[in-house]
Amino acid sequence: MMHQTIRTGSPTVSGDRAVHLQLDGLTKRYGDSVAVAALDLAVPKGELVALLGPSGCGKTTTLRMVAGLIRPSAGRIVVGSQDITAMPPYRRDMGLVFQSYALFPHMTVARNVAFGLEMRSVPRPEIERRVKEALAMVRLEALAERRPRELSGGQQQRVALARALVIRPSILLLDEPLSNLDAKLRDEMRNEIRDIQQSLGITAVFVTHDQVEALSMCDKVVVMRGGKLEQVGTPVDVYEHPATPFVASFVGRTNRLEGQAQGDGRVVIGAMEVRVPGRPGGRVEVMVRPHRMNLVEAVSGGERAAEGTNRLEGRLVRVTFVGDLLQYHVDVGGAEIVVEKASDHGRGFLAVGTPVAVLWRVDDTMVFGRGA
Repeated sequence: MMHQTIRTGSPTVSGDRAVHLQLDGLTKRYGDSVAVAALDLAVPKGELVALLGPSGCGKTTTLRMVAGLIRPSAGRIVVGSQDITAMPPYRRDMGLVFQSYALFPHMTVARNVAFGLEMRSVPRPEIERRVKEALAMVRLEALAERRPRELSGGQQQRVALARALVIRPSILLLDEPLSNLDAKLRDEMRNEIRDIQQSLGITAVFVTHDQVEALSMCDKVVVMRGGKLEQVGTPVDVYEHPATPFVASFVGRTNRLEGQAQGDGRVVIGAMEVRVPGRPGGRVEVMVRPHRMNLVEAVSGGERAAEGTNRLEGRLVRVTFVGDLLQYHVDVGGAEIVVEKASDHGRGFLAVGTPVAVLWRVDDTMVFGRGA
């Protein structure tokens, strides 16, 4: 469910929280090309919001406009009650964590973290105290005198995070900060960033192309495509109730089938027919998550579809072992459907070529008009 923004003067509110960051019609053009198109977004105070989308969708451009690194072509950026659209970056009171970490190789960890405070002419005793607190927050106190080259990727990312937080920014901006880490480190850093953000109660905007990061870390997900917003909502809303076929396919895995809706809850797909929620009409796209499906051998007298369940018969064409999952690829009337099931210690594989039936609940079916 999308939060409703209610204008009450200054500042606005979203749901039951005051809006901390407001983007009104934010636009960036490069000649005839539009990188970000009239983007409206309200970020409540203390929330972590993900800008999620494929490369080139405008998410990093949006973040850099918020940071003041790119000048908007149109629109406003408001923090609290202050319009900061024309304000230079160094006056915006924002901490920025880059994808590349951007640490100074000749400085120690402590000096890297202290740099922003030194530029602000903070007294030396205060700098030392705040640097120590920031390094403790990211568990790097023992590495204060090392150089960046002596650190692992995860440790360098922690230094970059400490450097952004030590200035006590009003807003924390993170530009794909985990993309250079291996899978295990990404999991660890996701949890650490989320824990720190919540403990500080800081408003944060997180750019990512990884839907797992967006769903697992953030209070709200902003899905972008072609410089425009596709959907804004909680992770559960965006995953369970996608507003468009693009959101359904980008956020999570889906099977997609095209067919002709009959207006009575039936959709004809070639020689097959499935039931869908509601009563759509015309050309539609039917989508179902692989893990919401079940697979059985299609033997004579086998399991039949219960009331409220769809059943399509086909032939198993491939089995993929993905550790905790088995992915069964089924040819159904010329279309390929993927069914995901938990693996059982490498046992229970069905053989390629096995006649099978794919079953799923009607209520687990998503349906979109072809123009959606």
